Amino acid sequence: MTVYWVNTFTSIRDHETLARYVERAGPAMRAGGGRFLARGAPLAVLEGESALRTTIIEFPDLEAAVAAYHSEAYQEALRSLGDAATREIRVIAAVPAAD
Repeated sequence: MTVYWVNTFTSIRDHETLARYVERAGPAMRAGGGRFLARGAPLAVLEGESALRTTIIEFPDLEAAVAAYHSEAYQEALRSLGDAATREIRVIAAVPAAD
């Protein structure tokens, strides 16, 4: 079942360090079977608090998303991020296609 990794940044303390993380995290996610669907700052906030940056990545299944997170390449990216940002990551199921 297709799943979506939703990563929201709620605090960014060091934009240069974040940029280095992004350079490493992207290839790690793609190597794990991920396909980037959206990323960046919100174009509009219609309700609630604004996340500073959101990333949505499609994976073929939950196992692939979890494996990508735990991969050595992604863990290296996380180490490079350090405490430069605060984020939340969720993996959610895709809506089944209509018949």
